[in-house]
Amino acid sequence: MRDLTRPVTVCPGVFQIGGSNITHFQDAAVFLVDCGGGKWFMVDSGAGRSGPALMENIHEVGGVPDDVSHLILTHCHIDHAGSAAYLKEQLGCKVVAHRDDAHALKNPTHPAVAADLYGVEYHPVEVDILLEEPKEEMVVGSVHLDLLHTPGHTPGSISPVAQVGTKKVLFGQDIHGPFDPAWGSDLDQWQRSMEILLDQECDILCEGHFGTFHGKNEVRSYIQNYLDRYGTTSQTH
Repeated sequence: MRDLTRPVTVCPGVFQIGGSNITHFQDAAVFLVDCGGGKWFMVDSGAGRSGPALMENIHEVGGVPDDVSHLILTHCHIDHAGSAAYLKEQLGCKVVAHRDDAHALKNPTHPAVAADLYGVEYHPVEVDILLEEPKEEMVVGSVHLDLLHTPGHTPGSISPVAQVGTKKVLFGQDIHGPFDPAWGSDLDQWQRSMEILLDQECDILCEGHFGTFHGKNEVRSYIQNYLDRYGTTSQTH
């Protein structure tokens, strides 16, 4: 049986260092990107029980914690943001998130964090780089990122798109939903967001719970499947 603490190489320069199959069953997928020149960034942080394991896996793939400059949070749910405060302290990194989820990230009892569903105490985190526009650009080392505001799952959901070598990589963490009014979910917004992601024509999709998808056709098929499933007339559920 495979060692459940071992990172997985998605493609050259992109590693999955956390997730239900790697660190803890409650964790959404956590990704680390080597941007060259000793620069790295992370996407999401797990549910809060795996901070030390994530630090170990940074070392295992060749990262130096002091060189992880940014932690990008795709949204405020605890399975994605639970270890953010711990990692910020350990790495000295800047936390990046959208303003529409930042208030929840600072409030341990906010219903959008959904900590009660996981039985985990959420430690709030201050956002250092607050995203406000439909698309904002960021460069880390040699990697260019488009940080796309893709509301629907939560009001402040974002989808980073990174050009890593020859691959255009989409970190579309909760494309599949689910949706709940308590989180501010909106299916009409979500559909528009998914259409934006389809327009990106990415080579790789790193999804938060259902693995990675390689090739433009697989990426498009995965997103389109959920658009077909929910559609414009579906009800929030």
